[in-house]
Amino acid sequence: MTRSTTIASRLKEVLLNGHWIANTNIKEQIQSVHWQQATQKIGQLNTIATLTYHLNYYLAGLLNAFESGILDISDKYSFDLPPINTAAEWDKVVAEFVSNAEKFAAAVEGMNDEILDRPFVKEQYGTLLRNIEGVIEHSYYHLGQISLIRKMIAEHRMQALNDKV
Repeated sequence: MTRSTTIASRLKEVLLNGHWIANTNIKEQIQSVHWQQATQKIGQLNTIATLTYHLNYYLAGLLNAFESGILDISDKYSFDLPPINTAAEWDKVVAEFVSNAEKFAAAVEGMNDEILDRPFVKEQYGTLLRNIEGVIEHSYYHLGQISLIRKMIAEHRMQALNDKV
C-alpha cells in the first residue's frame, strides 16, 4: 500500500464511510439530520450546516490548489454560509460536501508518493502531506463538534417535549 493510498483511506474514513476511530463519519452525520436540525443554533456554537459549509470550503479550495497550484481561499470566508431555508438548500450543501470529499480522497489516492514531501503551493505552508494530514485532523475536530451538537439538539427536543407535558 502506498502512502497516498493509506492517507486517502484515512480521509475516506473521517469524511465518507469510516467507523474506525469515531465510530461514525461526517457524511453519515450530516445526511441523517433534517435541514431544521442542521440550522438549529445551540448557544454560541456553530450550526451543523455552518460546520459542513466550513469543511467543504477547505476541501473545494484545496482541490482547486491541487489543480491550479494557486491557493485562493481565506479563513475569514470559511464560515460564510448563505442562509438555508429549505430542505433542498440543505441537500445541496450536503451533496457538495460529499462530492468534494470524494474528489479530494480520489485526488490524494491518485498522487505519486514522491510529491507528498514537496512544498504545498508555497514553502511556508509546509508539505503537501502535512496539509492533507491537516485536513484529516481538522475533519475529526469538526466531526466531534457535529456529533455533540446533534446530541444537544436531541436533548433540547426531549426537554421541550417534557416541558409540554
